[in-house]
Amino acid sequence: MVLGLLALAGSGVVLFVFNPSQFSFYPVCWFYRTTGLLCPGCGSLRALHQLLHGHVVTAFRFNPLLIFCLPYAGWFAAGYSWRRMKQQPGSLTIRPIWLWGFLAVAVVFSVWRNLPGIPLAGLPQ
Repeated sequence: MVLGLLALAGSGVVLFVFNPSQFSFYPVCWFYRTTGLLCPGCGSLRALHQLLHGHVVTAFRFNPLLIFCLPYAGWFAAGYSWRRMKQQPGSLTIRPIWLWGFLAVAVVFSVWRNLPGIPLAGLPQ
């Protein structure tokens, strides 16, 4: 668990210091490169970089779905960590209805952000 936290902190430092819009060592979305369409994750690194600098509105413009999902991911991680600290088994079970719901939201978000002329749909230039 300590190694995981160190890796997360190190990744956060790299993402804080090196802007994904300016440095090319970050991974490139193969779906965007192949099709020219934005996937649900496109813009996530740039959004996280902006969040680390406190620019919530700019981060939202890069990937609104990520901004909406981060509180839920934090809640899930906090619950898992709390159970592990209390020496209880850390369960990673998620109800299938939540997975299907997230998949539906991700598909709708993907279609929405690739429609022409939709506000906040594309990535800012």
